[in-house]
Amino acid sequence: MQMEPKVNILLVDDKLENLLALEAILEKLGENLVRATSGEEALRCLLHQDFAVILLDVQMPGMDGFETATLIRNRGRSRHTPIIFLTAFSTSDQMLFKGYALGAVDYLLKPLDPNILTSKVIVFVELFKKTEAVKQQAAQLVAVNGSLRQSEERLRSLSTCSPVGIFEIDTEGGCRYTNPRYQAICGLKAAESLEKRWLESVHPEDRERAVLSWSNYICEGRDYSEEFRFQTAQGIIRWVQVRSSPMLSGQGELLGYVGTLEDITERKQAEEVRAQVIREQTARQEAEAANRMKDEFLAVLSHELRTPLTSMLGWSKILRSKKLDEKATSRALEAIERNATSQMQLIEDILDVSRIIRGQLRLNVSAVNLITVMEAALEAVRPLAEPKEIVLTTVLDTSVGSVYGDPARLQQIVWNLLTNAIKFTPKGGRVEVHLSVICDQEQQKTHKHAQIQVIDTGIGISPEFLPKVFERFRQADSTTTRSHNGLGLGLAIVRHLVELHKGTISAESPGTGEGATFTVRLPLLQDNRGNRGNREVTGEISSSVVSTPLAGLRVLVVDDEADTRNFLSFMFEEYGAFTTAVASVDEALAILEQAKTDILISDIGMSEQDGYTLIRKLRSLEPEKGGSIPAIALTAYTREEDRLEALSAGFQQHLSKPIDPTKLIAMVASVLKLPVQVPVS
Repeated sequence: MQMEPKVNILLVDDKLENLLALEAILEKLGENLVRATSGEEALRCLLHQDFAVILLDVQMPGMDGFETATLIRNRGRSRHTPIIFLTAFSTSDQMLFKGYALGAVDYLLKPLDPNILTSKVIVFVELFKKTEAVKQQAAQLVAVNGSLRQSEERLRSLSTCSPVGIFEIDTEGGCRYTNPRYQAICGLKAAESLEKRWLESVHPEDRERAVLSWSNYICEGRDYSEEFRFQTAQGIIRWVQVRSSPMLSGQGELLGYVGTLEDITERKQAEEVRAQVIREQTARQEAEAANRMKDEFLAVLSHELRTPLTSMLGWSKILRSKKLDEKATSRALEAIERNATSQMQLIEDILDVSRIIRGQLRLNVSAVNLITVMEAALEAVRPLAEPKEIVLTTVLDTSVGSVYGDPARLQQIVWNLLTNAIKFTPKGGRVEVHLSVICDQEQQKTHKHAQIQVIDTGIGISPEFLPKVFERFRQADSTTTRSHNGLGLGLAIVRHLVELHKGTISAESPGTGEGATFTVRLPLLQDNRGNRGNREVTGEISSSVVSTPLAGLRVLVVDDEADTRNFLSFMFEEYGAFTTAVASVDEALAILEQAKTDILISDIGMSEQDGYTLIRKLRSLEPEKGGSIPAIALTAYTREEDRLEALSAGFQQHLSKPIDPTKLIAMVASVLKLPVQVPVS
């Protein structure tokens, strides 16, 4: 424990023995006793020290006690120092008055009573100590107040000059404080900022999100950080990042929330500029890649077209200029025919891709037996496999049902996959073809698909190229030294044809030199008819339909495209209806005059006279002559205004192309109010 500092007591007497006597009495106080043998010496002591009390002898040679006291009182530092006069003479009233007038606090007569002297000195020593303590506390208080004022001023300056807005909110949501930057961001005056919440300054389009996120923050009590657009009353819009944290007391009690608003508009603009630059760079890179791919494709196309032309033109000139024997002539004609066939296939691929890009590739659909399709494709590619001594192995499940599609296009899918496998399989290799049924479980329903797999032992596909194998104009090797010809269009065409048939295709390969497997899955007709009971249109028709919901119905089909007429006729007849199909409005009106018809199915876009002309002429007839026959419009025009125009012209229903058979059948049943549903297999 730190010892309390000693207090100074000044002893003034011209006689040494008196000083020694005073020291003997007061030394037990443990304070610092200072001697002075004259008034002059006493004054010198007062220059450097403060004293709790001065014991001053009155009778001293030279400067007596009264003169010394007068000088002590004239000094500001010692003006209030207590003085006790000591005298050996009886004190008259005159001396007492003079002493008290000079500021004396007491008179003591010699010889001194030690107890009285000690008790009086103790009083002034304690008083001095308390006074010093008060002074020290006052000084400390002044220092603390000064530090507080500096802190307050510093905080005020920081808040006023802060580059971010600062706010304080109580637990009820009332705003208790905002700084100038907060007011500027929100576009509010100081008084307004205390009346409105910052949420009211959020842009209307962001306000709902802001209110929700702030409500969640209040409930959860975590730190808050979100970005919103703010809009001032003057219409100024800026991006603002809002941050907030709970204010807690020392006992963990919630006092309110303190937060900041930071204008991040410049950062957002910079991010948008950067994003735009990245988008432009990406677009430029994609364009450059597309141009490179186009240039590579055109180079390959030139090569693939010129190569067969070289052989064809060469043999043609030889045939024209020389007379060849029968064997050489046959050889020349075979070469010309082989190269012409190759060139024709290239042109067909290019035309197919062009139709795909324009969305004009159409299917001539019907129920198709996949066994027949695959056997035809296998027979077509055997001449390609035999020169390379490639073994063709087939595992075909004859129980696989029919699919709904275009038989020619389905054969093209299989043929392309087989020729691709043969092309990339070295001499003496093997190509396997599998056809099977697989079942997929989806949403507690089982869906059956026909699965076609073509597996080869060829050069395989690298992991880098595998994701791009079905892209148009893509080839793993487009250099002039590549070992396999072709345009790289076959697999892209296959993928599109498979997707048109509502199927999927995938490619797998362990890697370069490890062969490849291509898998096609097509929905089976039985599976597609599975949900017809609830009149949802999800499937296709089957050639083996047992139920005939349109039995005996007389249907008139009008369409100027023969393929569409044949398809619709086949479809309606599969459902038991009697169908008459014609190609023009005049033919349709002639049929309507001659025979009773239950429903009219008419295309809109026809040459010479369109479907609108037909329905207007029909509706102008009397009911007994067919004027009230129900009619359904088929059209490739799919806008809402096209549908409304068809209905207003006199059609009962409107169905857009390509036609979904079950939708059309369901629509016919609905229009005629037939007491049957679309059949369930």
